Amino acid sequence: MTLPDVNELYGTDERCRQLLERLRWPEGVHCPRCKDTRVSRLKDYSRFECVGCEYQFTATSGTIFHDSHLPLPIWFLAVLLLCEAKKGMSAHQLKRTIWGLNKGSYKTAWYLCHRIRAAMSEAEKPMLDGTVEMDETYVGGRERCGKGWNTPGNNKEIVIGLRQRGGELRFFHASDVKSGTLAKYIVENVSADVDVMVTDEMPAYPKAMINAGVHGSKHKTIRHKSKIYVDGETHTNTVESAFSLLKRGIMGSWHKISAKHLPAYLTEMEFRFNRRKNPNLFLDTLRHMVIADPLTFERLTA
Repeated sequence: MTLPDVNELYGTDERCRQLLERLRWPEGVHCPRCKDTRVSRLKDYSRFECVGCEYQFTATSGTIFHDSHLPLPIWFLAVLLLCEAKKGMSAHQLKRTIWGLNKGSYKTAWYLCHRIRAAMSEAEKPMLDGTVEMDETYVGGRERCGKGWNTPGNNKEIVIGLRQRGGELRFFHASDVKSGTLAKYIVENVSADVDVMVTDEMPAYPKAMINAGVHGSKHKTIRHKSKIYVDGETHTNTVESAFSLLKRGIMGSWHKISAKHLPAYLTEMEFRFNRRKNPNLFLDTLRHMVIADPLTFERLTA
């Protein structure tokens, strides 16, 4: 899907609603409140009424689009721009691209981006299997020469990465890199039948693997401190390439990310990365947006 395609196919509110109806109710319209399939379309073509409970609704009721005053074609353009921006797109850039310099507001663009990210967080996440790499990285904060990442004044945030070779990626904003924290992410995201997990030599990993049930030969270590980065099939280069893309997004596109909203940006990067070869990424994102719960500005900024 390209920008000319979106403008041509979904240039009006009516066409956008027709698509959202098909994505939300592929087997026919039903009431979002009582699930009754006896639904009639009102004179206002975009509105329905449930025969059972008399609830009136539209394709956007109770979704990420709920209570938005933005035209749906603007929403569709924003979705495409975020889907196709490999390193992400800042709210400022989105504002300039859609409204220009003198129209729209940064607040509107920022809220729009976060609602799309909230829908992305609802995507199903199958357990990782096969060969899975695990590593940690630190983002944000200030660098102090010769000081550790947790030195007062650095204020770095921890990101844990899990990536299945030839499969999906998982990013997590972690509070620490203790073995218990690492084991929790492994148990929740990695299949018990995983073939092998590869990590670097950080001391917390062996205990984390034992706690998560990854024993013996299922855990392989690559020793970066000895300047060994690849030993046959043992390496963490796959997950590190994903970290590299994330950091280019932070430095080159978003520039500044607060610790509070870091998980939302990780979700966006993860969602887009896992679907980078999906020709229907645009439609897949919209599908998640019509099944996700609304995100109010008050809850977002609480």
